[in-house]
Amino acid sequence: MAKTVLCVDDSASIRQMVGFTLKSAGYEVVDAVDGMDGLDKAKSRAINLVLTDQNMPRMDGLTLIKNLRALPQYKSVPILMLTTESSDAMKSQGRAAGATGWLVKPFDPQKLIEVVKKVIG
Repeated sequence: MAKTVLCVDDSASIRQMVGFTLKSAGYEVVDAVDGMDGLDKAKSRAINLVLTDQNMPRMDGLTLIKNLRALPQYKSVPILMLTTESSDAMKSQGRAAGATGWLVKPFDPQKLIEVVKKVIG
């Protein structure tokens, strides 16, 4: 059974690129348009990995991570930030919120697959 990745990004082109990349590697991908949508979708189904952007309308990535980590079913689910933000201060905030790792856009599709395989197999 394919592992499911929740891709949370307000950019349709990034969601398409992530979806194409991960589906080609055998993963099921669920899209969400912002943090609120991502939180709703994460609550409604089993997710093996969350990939989230930081800067989004309605709910940003750090707030999404904090909300997911407050849910018992997401205490140990890997959450990767996929964002243009790359400052040490932002990464530190991500770790404090519960992010498992950090990827900077634009991403290399092969590198994304390698990281996802490393995290969830």
